[in-house]
Amino acid sequence: MLRPKQMSRVSVTGSKRVMDDAVEAVHDLNLLHVTEYDGGWEGFEPGDPVEGAEDAAEKLVTVRSLESILDITEEDAGRTRIIEDDELDEELEATRNRVNELDDRRSELEDELRDIDEKVDAARPFAELGIDLDLLAGYDSLTATVGEGDTETIRRTLIDADEVDGFELFEESGYVAVFVYPDVDLEDVLVGAAFTRYEVPELGDGDEATSPEKYIDDLEHRRQKVESKLETVENELEDTKHEVAGFLLAAEEKLSIEVQKREAPLTFATTENAFVAEGWIPSDRYADLAETLQSAVGDHVDVEELEQAKYDDDGHAHERESVGGSGSAGSESGEAVAADGGTAMSGGEPPVVQDNSGAVKPFEVLIEVINRPKYSELDPTFILFLTFPLFFGFMIGDLGYGLLYAGMGYLLMSRFESDAIRSLGGVGIYAGVFTAIFGILYGEFFGLHQLGGILWDGHPPIHKGLQPHYIYYAYAWLLASVIAGVFHLVVGRVFDFVNNLEHGFGEAFMESGSWIILTLGVWWWVFSTSALGPKPNFMFSVFAAEGMTNPATGEVITEGVALPLGFNGFAPIELVTLPVVGTLTLQVLAILVGLAMVLKVEGGIGLVESITQAFGHVVSYTRIAAVLLAKAGMALAVNLLVFGAYLHDGEFHLIFFAEAAEVAEAEAAGEVIFGGLLNAEGGAMLVLGVIFGIVVLVLGHLLVLILGITSAGLQAVRLEYVEFFGKFYEGGGKKYTPFGYDRTYTTED
Repeated sequence: MLRPKQMSRVSVTGSKRVMDDAVEAVHDLNLLHVTEYDGGWEGFEPGDPVEGAEDAAEKLVTVRSLESILDITEEDAGRTRIIEDDELDEELEATRNRVNELDDRRSELEDELRDIDEKVDAARPFAELGIDLDLLAGYDSLTATVGEGDTETIRRTLIDADEVDGFELFEESGYVAVFVYPDVDLEDVLVGAAFTRYEVPELGDGDEATSPEKYIDDLEHRRQKVESKLETVENELEDTKHEVAGFLLAAEEKLSIEVQKREAPLTFATTENAFVAEGWIPSDRYADLAETLQSAVGDHVDVEELEQAKYDDDGHAHERESVGGSGSAGSESGEAVAADGGTAMSGGEPPVVQDNSGAVKPFEVLIEVINRPKYSELDPTFILFLTFPLFFGFMIGDLGYGLLYAGMGYLLMSRFESDAIRSLGGVGIYAGVFTAIFGILYGEFFGLHQLGGILWDGHPPIHKGLQPHYIYYAYAWLLASVIAGVFHLVVGRVFDFVNNLEHGFGEAFMESGSWIILTLGVWWWVFSTSALGPKPNFMFSVFAAEGMTNPATGEVITEGVALPLGFNGFAPIELVTLPVVGTLTLQVLAILVGLAMVLKVEGGIGLVESITQAFGHVVSYTRIAAVLLAKAGMALAVNLLVFGAYLHDGEFHLIFFAEAAEVAEAEAAGEVIFGGLLNAEGGAMLVLGVIFGIVVLVLGHLLVLILGITSAGLQAVRLEYVEFFGKFYEGGGKKYTPFGYDRTYTTED
């Protein structure tokens, strides 16, 4: 689970005359991640594609082009089908002719519409101005033009122009007609007036010339006819899409498989009579590969497990070392295929297959956002599965919201085919379940505490700390966030320690163990009872037990205990009294040792990093408590506006759910905070209050629901990606892409 599946590098060697059968068998198995031959073996050349590969590739391009034209998606698929070669060629040619003809007609009509629009745009200024185009030409001593610009600026520019003796302007709908005496170059005159000149359109010749208004009317009438024709063509294309979508999707799948098989030899090392293929396969599936090839081609191929990859930086040994392969001793061709003495065809890391159970697997999508782990790295998906829903659920902590989040996750899983979206749905379900669990413990349902009264007789086991009466719970969650941060980051450092073990225990201990010692030492000292001056008193009371003494105040703890865990601080373990320095405690010694190790590894920069990472990154986890209070505050604000609230004995109570006598008493005491939209008096006011109250209630809680994703979700992810992953994770593993195809639209039976 914390390691990817172990991979084996395997070799398939055999005679060329059985190569097609071997390719067929390996493709159907869909297990071998084939590595490409790089031409490094003497006497071997990359193979040639099987005859027909180019033809199949051309047909595949045609199919995908038709799918693009028709905008076909996987939702348009019908039943699975068997497609024979003759049927594919005949139906594909007919479909191509039909679709291309319709597409050409559509393109012609769209071009015609664009031409009409351009002509309308060109004539519209003249139509808006109502000017006969004959008035804009044919003058000897007058300049006339039409354009667009600020009329007042144009007028001032013409007045100031020395070469202009007189002018007349006509303006309508932002368009301006300019007549200037004498004949001048208006572009030069109006260069500073931001005037855009329009070309006079051709509206016909001689007797066929028409006014701009009539010209536009004719174009609009023509546009209606073209649009009607285009709609007809679009409908025909849509009908064609429904008729051929299933066939095209199935044809694409069939041709993709055919191209895969026919082009497979391009990755092989070949001679005149033999071929060698290498690749990676999960180690526990090697026997399946050997048995499948044995059944398909018998002793005509040799299958050998060259190595089982190690979990180190290289991923595997580079020597070609047999671990007990099976198959015949050599190929039927009788040629020596290990021509260079056994050098591996493939180098680098093996592909990565994450080995996670069904419950954990959806969280791989959050890992993929960064990149899959390298083969040599521990896979953090399981830790993400444990912590992300916990962080998220704790921050929201509401049964109502939790049920909605889980429901949204279920919809994503059940309504979408995309693996990524389905995985996000799985994450949403887990996050929703934890949100609901914490909501039950908090006794909240959409921010209402009535659930606590139903389930816990008004005394839920924990509170969020938003109520003034329970403020000490907010302090407790602040400390709990810090404690969670310490353990989360230490786990990250432990992962880093394991990743570094390949360099030796000593180096791993220095590189990773130093940070573990420093981080634990710092926070062991923070939670100790030494140097109490700068430490807040609540640190030693919220997790204590009544009757214990708070070392910061010296008083007996009688209230303010959130979780009675009996903790009121770690007693400092004294080691020795030193001159000047004073008493050296074990906590301080741990800090000094950890810091010295960090400085040894990191150098001077380690002093800064020790502050930011051992202390600052842990403090960053207090955002958990901050988001918890923020979301609770938003839900309370919505409920307060709708239901009204009053303050009694340091606790908010909603007026809508309270007894009339209690409300009257609160009003008399001046403790009513807000009357509430649902509590308006008077017939009309009550109706309006109910209407607006329902709107505010729905929209308000919908906003909190959405912000729960964008704040609690993003903050939880940030803690995982930045603080946790930053301690050990690099990513960049090679994707496992086995040679084969998962059929969706076709079947062979």
